[in-house]
Amino acid sequence: MDPQTVTLVRTSWKSVAGIAPQAAALFYQNLFAADPALKPLFRGDMEQQGAKLMQMIGAAVGKLNDLDTLVPILQGLARRHVDYGVKDAHYDTVGGALLQTLGQGLGPAFTPDVKAAWTSVYGVMAGVMRDAAKA
Repeated sequence: MDPQTVTLVRTSWKSVAGIAPQAAALFYQNLFAADPALKPLFRGDMEQQGAKLMQMIGAAVGKLNDLDTLVPILQGLARRHVDYGVKDAHYDTVGGALLQTLGQGLGPAFTPDVKAAWTSVYGVMAGVMRDAAKA
């Protein structure tokens, strides 16, 4: 990943992290609106789930310059998600919900360059996870 992409993602994530509970709730709202069939995959307390989501994204954003560490983490996450019922097509739905949430949370700061950076980063991470899920 090029340094400009990493910088844009990290900088914009700092703004989202400041509203993490609201961003997580918005993400799940967007996700379930995009595909209501995904809702049964999420069991338990959604606030806790949202906190875990925000922690995981934050950790991944923090490791964008350390792919040797990040890739195995994403691979393990993907293997666990298979057990939860996650399918390959769900990665596209999640990516769409993530971008929508970022756009809503960042407002005018979600510039075309920021959107492109997030699209690129999510594409790399989802690709790693998809490959691991198939293995």
